[in-house]
Amino acid sequence: MNIVHVTRRFVRSHWGGTETVVLETCKRLQAMGHETHILCPNALAKENSEIIEGVSVVRVPYFYPYFGLKSEAKDLLDRKGGNLFSFSFMRTLQSEPNLDLIHLHTGKRLGGIGRHIARKKRIPYVVSLHGGLFDVPTQEAATWTEPTQGALEWGKLLGWWVGSRRVMDDAAAIICVGGEETAQTRKSYPGKKVVHLPNGVDPRRFESGDGHAFRQIHGIPADAYAIITVGRIDPQKNQLLAVKLLRRLVEVQPRVHLIIIGPVTHEEYHRELVRSIREMGIGDRVTMIPGLETGSQALVDAYHAGDLFLLPSVHEPFGIVVLEAWASGLPVVASNVGGIPSFVVPFEDGLLFESDNPESLVQAVQVLVQHPEKARDMAQAGCKKAREQYGWDIITDRLMAIYEEVLHENPFRK
Repeated sequence: MNIVHVTRRFVRSHWGGTETVVLETCKRLQAMGHETHILCPNALAKENSEIIEGVSVVRVPYFYPYFGLKSEAKDLLDRKGGNLFSFSFMRTLQSEPNLDLIHLHTGKRLGGIGRHIARKKRIPYVVSLHGGLFDVPTQEAATWTEPTQGALEWGKLLGWWVGSRRVMDDAAAIICVGGEETAQTRKSYPGKKVVHLPNGVDPRRFESGDGHAFRQIHGIPADAYAIITVGRIDPQKNQLLAVKLLRRLVEVQPRVHLIIIGPVTHEEYHRELVRSIREMGIGDRVTMIPGLETGSQALVDAYHAGDLFLLPSVHEPFGIVVLEAWASGLPVVASNVGGIPSFVVPFEDGLLFESDNPESLVQAVQVLVQHPEKARDMAQAGCKKAREQYGWDIITDRLMAIYEEVLHENPFRK
């Protein structure tokens, strides 16, 4: 089978859950004997082609169809998911030989191009919803279009041409990572093949790391109770909540230390984090590392430097970092949003708190600090679940079954 994966961007410097999913499944599809590679715009990239862990990535020029769009606004759109267009992308995808299926990991105009070419080639395409569609908070959705304020959009005709508003309608299958979004998608698209396929993890990669060395490198006290959070420095990830609650958490655990890891995708939010830490006088209790590569051993070591993993997001379609924390043997506290409650079972393998109720976060941390045996049991249960249910081999086998069903049900080229 020959599959092309379409993403909005694909660069190591701005990595997230979507990139991890695409790369890990591509690697395993290749190991199964299939041809697969990644095609995307060259947003935030320095090279137009690259091999990442054995997977070919082809990047092409693009543009944002707006008059009066400033360069800093374009950079924000690149980081946050702007609605771009690319004639080069269209030509490259059209010239792909012997394609059996297109897998879209994005929608909007770029997804519309994928739809347009799939129909011309008479092959099916599937869509994965990584960033959420029905459960995105209004405040979060507003940040996606904020950079275009004051600019005049002229790209609606392009969207109409490629059918960007019909990407979901004409897909052979819609893949959802979260349980709640799966239910809402089935309700909105009755009769459509909608499949719940969670993200995965490589348990072997995360099972051992040098947390002691990581603490030494970054000046984190050996006796500190380290709470680690991993994710983009962005309002969606809500690291500011942990910073603001640090004084309360000190009351729960006097030796508490917060480790914040992730690339900066929102500069103003990053500045606000730094400013809050300085004004609160807690710089000695916070370590922020904005440039740690997802594929590095340093990230694995970082998880093993922690005593507890925290995911305080206000919106999280899945939360792949929870699987990584579990595989690293950490107890997990996460906000009760998006896809997280579809796989985290409270008091069995993690604790959930309400993102609009800071006190519930303090209480969850207090439970794990005051009951270390309970924290250990939950960490072990999470590790077992990550290993037995969410290994990438398991997830890729399920993805392959979806592909085979789609090709059997949509034999367009015949």
